[in-house]
Amino acid sequence: MIMSAASIFFLLFVTTSLLLTWQAARRTRSAADFYTAGGQLPAWQNGLALAGDYLSAAAFLGSIGMYLGQGYDSLVYAVGTLAGWPLLMLLLADKLRTLGRYSVADVLASRFDDRRVRLMSIISSLTVTVFYLIVQLVGAGKLLQLLFGLPYLAAVLLVVGLMVLQVALGGMLATTWVQMLKASLMLLCALLLAGGVLQRFDGSPAQLFAAVRRLEHGWALLPGKALADPVDALSLGLGLSLGLLGLPHILMRFFTVTDARAARRSVGWATGLIGLFFLLNIIIGYGALLLVAADGRFHDAAGKLLGGGNMAALHLASLLGGPWLQALVAGVAFATILAVVAGLAMAGASAVSHDLYALWLCRGAADPRREWQLSRLAVLLLGLLAVLLSTLFQNLNIAFLVGLAFAIAASSNFPVLLLALNWRGLSARGALAGGYGGMLAALLCIITGPTVWVGMLGRPGPLFPYANPALFSVPLAFAAAWLGSLGTSRPSPLTPHAEAQTLQQTTTAVASASSTSQQEPTT
Repeated sequence: MIMSAASIFFLLFVTTSLLLTWQAARRTRSAADFYTAGGQLPAWQNGLALAGDYLSAAAFLGSIGMYLGQGYDSLVYAVGTLAGWPLLMLLLADKLRTLGRYSVADVLASRFDDRRVRLMSIISSLTVTVFYLIVQLVGAGKLLQLLFGLPYLAAVLLVVGLMVLQVALGGMLATTWVQMLKASLMLLCALLLAGGVLQRFDGSPAQLFAAVRRLEHGWALLPGKALADPVDALSLGLGLSLGLLGLPHILMRFFTVTDARAARRSVGWATGLIGLFFLLNIIIGYGALLLVAADGRFHDAAGKLLGGGNMAALHLASLLGGPWLQALVAGVAFATILAVVAGLAMAGASAVSHDLYALWLCRGAADPRREWQLSRLAVLLLGLLAVLLSTLFQNLNIAFLVGLAFAIAASSNFPVLLLALNWRGLSARGALAGGYGGMLAALLCIITGPTVWVGMLGRPGPLFPYANPALFSVPLAFAAAWLGSLGTSRPSPLTPHAEAQTLQQTTTAVASASSTSQQEPTT
């Protein structure tokens, strides 16, 4: 029953996403349409898409599973990620929209007439995007393998094929619509699950938490092993918060709205929606701890949860609403993965076709139509690369890739962006020092830390004692940028240089001409 119901929801979502892609493809006629949906999205739509971009399968399935084994410790992930959104609104959102057009590299190009700075931004953005994409695809392969019995490679190829169709044909507009649909479905599932849990406790959150408190002296409401070291816990929270401010697929969404005010309002919408989701997740997680963990039907002979911790949400759905609710949650989990993968593909395509080709190789003088064609090819190449890498990493512990992606985003992208937007004294040399210094520090800390050095390489003890490097790599990046900028004879202005202004005028003209041509009647 669950397989047939899950198949129905799966096919419904795939069909809907293809229809949305077809509609978006009819409205995508220029590079501006492809990268930013024409820059005309309303703030509430972009905010809903931002929430969809950020809420991955880890936030939906993984966090609920964490409550079963770690209880209170899982809250640090929710608080850490949520704390980054107000910072994003206060520090970056409006200024990114003012100076940028398609990507983060645009912002740096508007500040520094230096190809080395652009290359650094491209390397950092592609590294974060590819690592994050590998993690999502490995999760997608394992989930579809578990739910539908598909071979791993077939499951990954299915997700990548849908991703290539959606992004290559519909661009940012199709990605936005699918993100909005996915975010709405996730909130619906969260409301249904949280409501079902509270119904078991007479609709009272107080009774729910009273029951949690009675579990072995209330261990689930107290800090555990994951927060035993305050330095590592602080570093984790800092990495989650500031990593958000450097994720390319999140930052490029601020170029899809009309102005800086709309960019700030987008973040406001996203913060409210994500906050609501994590609030519901607390009820769902503790509900799973009380209901699923105590039900022998969901455990094997050894007492382990069937399918592992990531299946806790599906087991809870089955307990509360039967096979149809379980199938809905399974379908939404797939929708979550596809939507996040599409957002990452958009960021990767932008980095290759716009940043690497148009900005770096052609120095801002690329043919916009050729650039748009290259962006579609970039999506296909990125998909093939992702299939290859996710196949190689499928049997390895990929937790370090998540940590590395967030660490590089927090330690390289964020410091350089923040200084470029706010500090007149930052020079091109300082931007290079901060970007590469933070990237290298994060990479070395992850490799020599307990996750890789001990867990993967089997060495007796880590060279770097903490699993999360942000507390050390982020200050180092700021210090390197400051030291690199010392002795600069002329500070770089906070206004676009001539080349960036010319590129912006050309892009605007092309987009305007394309928009005009769409309004002319065809014969």
